Amino acid sequence: MHHYYKSEAADVVATVQEFYCAKEALSESLVELGKVFGGAIAPMRDITSHFAGGVKLSASPELDVHWRRPDEFGYRSLRHKAVPPKGITKEQRAAVRANHEHLWEQWRAHCPPRLETHDYWDRLNVNTGNLLLCGGILFEHQNVAYFALGFEINKADHEANVSAGKPTSGWINGAVEILPSEYEAARLARTGAVA
Repeated sequence: MHHYYKSEAADVVATVQEFYCAKEALSESLVELGKVFGGAIAPMRDITSHFAGGVKLSASPELDVHWRRPDEFGYRSLRHKAVPPKGITKEQRAAVRANHEHLWEQWRAHCPPRLETHDYWDRLNVNTGNLLLCGGILFEHQNVAYFALGFEINKADHEANVSAGKPTSGWINGAVEILPSEYEAARLARTGAVA
């Protein structure tokens, strides 16, 4: 069961807007990283962050020296260590390793840092443990922040728990509970979809 909230508090709206700006900046950085390596970068995410995944490269076995085999979508990850082909000279092996180190230097120089989503939820005063267990979505539309949480937040319970030194689900400044239909209407309006 989801619980739906909205907040018009300026600090809350600014935090949600900042998250989406950071997400857009990450997407732009992934495009630039792809230009360095000659293929699109897979935008990845886990339960606490967004980050760069593999590079869309050909399935040519020649690339296996430096890159893992392509996944089901054709993306390859840079190997931690080069795998030089058998039967080459010591000097050729050294050249392969030097080339691999150069690839890693390029990756480190151009790969954007992870976008930690929990940093933004922390700023909103939401218990990230509850997020991990129950989930949560946020977005902003027309200077209103909307939230769909897998757990309930209650201002009175939050204040009582803080006073008693007990764990709390947190409280989003200015949050009011809304009907799922209001949340869905805002979500569709934001994405430009038709209900």
